[in-house]
Amino acid sequence: MKPTLLILAAGMGSRYGGLKQIEPVGPSGETILEYSVYDAIRAGFGKVVFVIRESFAKDFKARFESKLAGKIDIEYVYQETNMLPEGFTLPENREKPWGTGHAVLMARDVIHEPFAAINADDFYGAEAYQVIADFLTKSVTENTYSMIGYQLDKTLSDFGSVSRGICETNKNNLLTKITETHKIRQEGNTILCESESKETVEMTGKETVSMNFWGFHPSVFKNIENQFIDFLKTSIEIPKSEFYIPFVVFEMIRAGQTKVEVLKADSPWFGVTYQEDKPFVIDQIQKLTDQGVYPGKLWQ
Repeated sequence: MKPTLLILAAGMGSRYGGLKQIEPVGPSGETILEYSVYDAIRAGFGKVVFVIRESFAKDFKARFESKLAGKIDIEYVYQETNMLPEGFTLPENREKPWGTGHAVLMARDVIHEPFAAINADDFYGAEAYQVIADFLTKSVTENTYSMIGYQLDKTLSDFGSVSRGICETNKNNLLTKITETHKIRQEGNTILCESESKETVEMTGKETVSMNFWGFHPSVFKNIENQFIDFLKTSIEIPKSEFYIPFVVFEMIRAGQTKVEVLKADSPWFGVTYQEDKPFVIDQIQKLTDQGVYPGKLWQ
């Protein structure tokens, strides 16, 4: 069975100031997520599932449906703030989406095979898709998942701070801990961040980080659902609380329910956290196109 690619494309892009999912960055106007789908097809994925919001579904489908039709199976699921488990009611002051964990959960009824989950606005590189496709077809089990790890200093923005999940692994390269770390920025030759105690701390830049590129067995959905219910019991009234997929994974590791292999791929990562990042992304994709990694026009 071919694996599925789940693309989380329902985010609001508050720091970016717009809908990053449909920003053209390729030489023929392609978006980052089109490169993700293109790489996934080459790596052997059989289906792509987009998590989007109903408010922009028509425009989203109009942009991508004709390009992808016949090349890979496509499904859409919606993520809305009022999509909550039975017994919970959306607070009146809630505007922010519930986060990546909730986004993945929205696909539970359409994914029944091993799958990779990614952000729509991150470029992960062709090799990363091949590495995770190999894992999903050969190694994934109900309690063995994976994650593509990237080096911290290769994931920063020149135009503002970022948040990253800093990963710790054991001697077998299994994930042991993820620490969500905020306000990571480069000042001169130094990389700084804000610690859990709100202190400024220097980092080496060689740390392994999660960029939300996960390889899952569909068994993960039940765990996500259970943890989301627990999250809502304590955090539903907090307006900006978010339920992140790394939290789910770390809790499963802590409880002995899964192990997660941290996979490495010799692939570039770049994304558009801020508007000012876009020219860099365009330049990097053009270089890859010039090198022959991608055609000048993805969809012929």
